[in-house]
Amino acid sequence: MRRRLLPLGLAALLFNPSFAQTIDIGRGGTYEISNGSAPRAVEPTSSLSLKAALSLAFGASPELSGARRELEAIEATIIQAQVRPNPELATLIEDTQKTTRTTTLQLNQPIELGGKRAARIDAAERGRDAASAELDAKRAEIRAAVVAAFFDVLIAQERLRLAQGSVELAQRVSSAATRRVTAGKVSPVEETKARVAEAGVRIELTLAVSELATARKRLAGIWGNPAPRFERAEGDLDILPPLPALADLNARLATSPKLLRAKIEVDRRQALAEIERSRRVPNVTVSLGAKRDEQLGRNQAILGLSIPLPVFDRNQGNLLEALHRTDKARDDLSATEIRLSNELALAYERLNSARWETESLRQDILPGAQSAYDAATKGFELGKFSFLDVLDAQRTSFQAKSQYLRALAEAHRSAAEIERILGEASASSPSASAATKL
Repeated sequence: MRRRLLPLGLAALLFNPSFAQTIDIGRGGTYEISNGSAPRAVEPTSSLSLKAALSLAFGASPELSGARRELEAIEATIIQAQVRPNPELATLIEDTQKTTRTTTLQLNQPIELGGKRAARIDAAERGRDAASAELDAKRAEIRAAVVAAFFDVLIAQERLRLAQGSVELAQRVSSAATRRVTAGKVSPVEETKARVAEAGVRIELTLAVSELATARKRLAGIWGNPAPRFERAEGDLDILPPLPALADLNARLATSPKLLRAKIEVDRRQALAEIERSRRVPNVTVSLGAKRDEQLGRNQAILGLSIPLPVFDRNQGNLLEALHRTDKARDDLSATEIRLSNELALAYERLNSARWETESLRQDILPGAQSAYDAATKGFELGKFSFLDVLDAQRTSFQAKSQYLRALAEAHRSAAEIERILGEASASSPSASAATKL
């Protein structure tokens, strides 16, 4: 009996609407799929890499899913554009008297002239190309958003670690000041200054905790999770994004999804104008049928041909509108090209400046500031320096490290912006190289 109930219980569980199926996607996390609902991304509970974050975003982004649905819908318009007009079956009965009745049965077939069908197919295919370019643009936007948000999390984690270290050092200084005040070597004012400095560093720690929480939520929100589950982002923050030559980036700009989308829109508008132009040519309707005359007692064959006379309506208004919209699409293409070129130049300059600032801070300023702070702290504990010297060295070191993190954040944001403008990541793009190293 138990053997019979077990399969039934499993079947009931599987077909229960509230049953959620979990699909493992490897190190990048899982997807939970419930009956009647869309997949919901669940990131891993331990560490999260950039590659896993991109996989989660591409698999569960509603914007990307909507772009895919639009492409599927456009594919259906191509099928509809390929169909030909349906034939028409008509019947006509004249007179109600059976002896004098005339019955006509006729089959009418419209024949499209002027290349209407080819124009429809071409316009639908251009619409498919536009939807495909829009999908690529959405994918590039999501990739750039994930890269920027991921490195924001890395930087927030580093700021939190820096703030925690500053609190520990401030506690050491406060303890040393207390010991020296107790020994009567310094004024109690020194201890008060140390406590005030420690309180200021604790405020920085609170802000760092809040910033990290915000960055984690922003990253997880890209794939639809309001409450992030990953403990920390895993990556090498000190790896700067590469800086290709501006000429190479401008060459890649010609194939960016947004620019391709604008170019395809011009072609699509031209194809729509061809549709309106083809509609100026009237269609021909060929008729074939038979007529039964009861009074004469014989059947008669019917052959017919009908064509509208384009006297008043020559589709001139629709054609003029389509031509004007084609001109507008060309203007939009020029505006898009100028805008993307300017955005690329600005992002390139920001990346170049951020890289230079980061390298300068890393090689020249950070080592000196840290060395001065260590020496001042050690000297204060030995009674060779005043607390003001320690406080000044601590402030200088903290500001230098904070500036270094800000420069790193600006570098990664600028690299992500460049990738968003150019579209699909290549082997030399910032996020692609970072994902490979991670």
